[in-house]
Order: sequence, then C-alpha cells, then structure tokens
Amino acid sequence: MGWPICGETLAFLKPHKSNSTGSFLQQHCSIYGQVFKSHLFCSPAIVSCDHELNMFILQNEEKYFQASYPKPMHGILGKLSLLTVSGDLHKKLRNVAVSFIGASKSTPAFLHSFTINLMVKHLLSIEPEEPIAFKILEDFQTFMKGFVSLPVYIPGTHYANAVKARARLSRTVREIVRERQHENMRAGEGDFLDVILKKRSLSEEETVSIVLDIMLGGYETTATLLALIVYFLAHAPAVFQKLKEEHRAIRKSKQDEEPLNWEDYQQMEFTNNVILEAMRCGNVVKFVHREAIRDVKFKEYLIPSGWKVLPVFTAAHFDLNLHENPSEFNPSRWTDKASVISKRVMPFGGGPRLCPGAELAKVEISFFLHHLVLNYRWKTQADDYPIAYPYVEFRRGLLLEIERTNGFDDH
Repeated sequence: MGWPICGETLAFLKPHKSNSTGSFLQQHCSIYGQVFKSHLFCSPAIVSCDHELNMFILQNEEKYFQASYPKPMHGILGKLSLLTVSGDLHKKLRNVAVSFIGASKSTPAFLHSFTINLMVKHLLSIEPEEPIAFKILEDFQTFMKGFVSLPVYIPGTHYANAVKARARLSRTVREIVRERQHENMRAGEGDFLDVILKKRSLSEEETVSIVLDIMLGGYETTATLLALIVYFLAHAPAVFQKLKEEHRAIRKSKQDEEPLNWEDYQQMEFTNNVILEAMRCGNVVKFVHREAIRDVKFKEYLIPSGWKVLPVFTAAHFDLNLHENPSEFNPSRWTDKASVISKRVMPFGGGPRLCPGAELAKVEISFFLHHLVLNYRWKTQADDYPIAYPYVEFRRGLLLEIERTNGFDDH
C-alpha cells in the first residue's frame, strides 16, 4: 500500500506518456486485476480500471457515491467549485454554467475567438490585448500545474503556487463583481456576468466560483484537446487528408463566402470522430475523485463506505477488450458506432456531472480545425509527445514547423 500517509500516491501520479496507462496501472492491473485496493491521497482507496464499474460510479452520484477531492485541493478549487459541491448547490451552479453555454450558442461572434480569449470576453468583457487578460492566462497556467499535483503545501511546489494563483484569480474576479455592483449594472445586454448579477440568485462567492469554473472548463481542457489533435494529425497523414476532404466538401457546398454555422460544424462526422479519438488517446482527464457513502456491491467487488474511489478513464481507453489496436490513433473506429461510444469511452464524464460544455467544445474545435486543415500543414519535433503529470503537457512544448497551403489546393 506504499509509504505511510501518502501511500502509493507518488507512484500513481508519476508522469508518463498520456497516450498510455503508465507503469503504475500496468503493473497493478497485471497483478491484482482491473479493480484493486491502494492507499492514495492520504486515504484507503479503490482504483477502478473497469469501464462498467466506472460508469456505475458516475451514474450513481449522491446515491452510492459523492465527489470527494482531497481537502488540500479545496485550496485550489475553492469550497464552492462545481467539482467539489454536491446536491442542490451543485444543481444550481451547474444550471448557471448550462445557461452560459446556451447564451454562447446564440452569439454570432462566439466561434471567432478561442479558449481564454473567448472566456474572458463573453464572461467579463475583457479584451484579449488588455493586461488583465494576460494576468488571468498566467495565473490559469500556474493553477493547472498544481491542480492534480501532490497536495502538500511546501513553498515553491506546483501545489503551493497553484493555491496562490487561485487566490489571485478569485481576487481579480471579485473586484470586477464589486465594481459592477457598484455601477448598479451597465446599460444594454452586457456580458454573462451582468446576466448573473441581474438575476441575484448567487452569492458573491458563488458568482466568483462559477466564473472561474467556466473559465477553467472552457479554456484549459479545450486548449489541451486542441493541442493533442494537432499532435496526432501531424503523425497521421491519412487521417489529416480525410479530415481535409470533409472540410473541403462542406466549404464547397456553401455559396460564395457564406460562413459555416453551428449546425454545419455539428454535422461533420469524421471531424467529431477525430475529436473523440484524440480524447481517447490523449486523455485530458485521467481520473476523478469519488467516495463511497455506503457499502456498495458491484459484481464481485465490495466497496466499503468511506473509502475513496478513483475511476480511471485512461485504463478503459486502452483496454484491448474494448478497442482493437488501442494504441493506434484511428478516428475511423468510431464511424457508424454512435450507439456504442458510451460503452467504450467516457471522454466527457457521465451522470449528473457530465460536462455541460461538451457540445460547445466540439463545435469550437471543429471551427478551429476547419480553418487549420484547409490552410496549413505542419510537423512536430521528432522527440516531442504528450505527457500526463497527470495534467497533459508536451515534452518539447509542441513546437511546430508550419507551412501555409493554398486552401483547397493540396500543392
């Protein structure tokens, strides 16, 4: 069970290629099977690499399990984060996030900016070139490095730096909230923060927390997935060509310079397959934290009440029983298989905590790919690859050698 107090946490969090399960899971699964006991994050734990059990855990939130992130992580996430709260408060905050997604869909300019630029613009009316936007980006990068690090507060560590970054982000958003309240709202429709404040349904701390949650979900995870797709496409020329042909065809179906709309991007079947396959191979989210709130019996497994439970999505993504040649980046494996996707992967989670921005993220990425593949080709450095810390970063920073093409022409 590992070292006293921290148990096997250090081994569990040991960096490895993100398009693999890593040595810890490989060794433990080969010895103990897909579900095994451990001691992680200062608690006795059940680690599940079984896809059926993982689905059962996520789908039975509040009935048999609840979110249970280590207490030190609350210093990063905040006590009102969507990731940590449960019950009615979770439903209330999630509804706010869902309403942001709905409002974004109806905004014509929404697809013409990306990630952090998009988030701060639509949430807080902050332009990308403003100094405060750079400050928010810097703090978010620091925040993510400590988000899934060993949660021990030692000055200079990723965790300690992330706690400080979270405090700065909270202070920045809180100052904006108070300034808006002092102004007694601005004229016109304003941004999404104005909408939240006008409804007066959230406290100040709840407002700050949901704004940070939306920025986290809309920025970091989407940016990471975009980077993974760019990496995988660089190593799969046949996939790149097929993707380009799909975008070329839909572009030619439009008259003159008519822009593509939301529905056009949603209907790009192969593009959606590329996104799904990149999530399976790249694993933006490796695992989540849960706790059994009563004794749970599932198949031959008994999970004691009070034990931490860690559903590991990565393991199912590379399970030979679920995927043929799982280490291969092959988007075509999902063609005409929409009905079995949830039985093989969980790219956006599941149950009541299913990612509310899943469809938004796919459309946003499809928009990016449309302009990328029709206008550019690129190469990565030979020794570069994604690493799970477990947050995903590239060994060489994903430096690209980019060449502009002639749009529809391959030459």
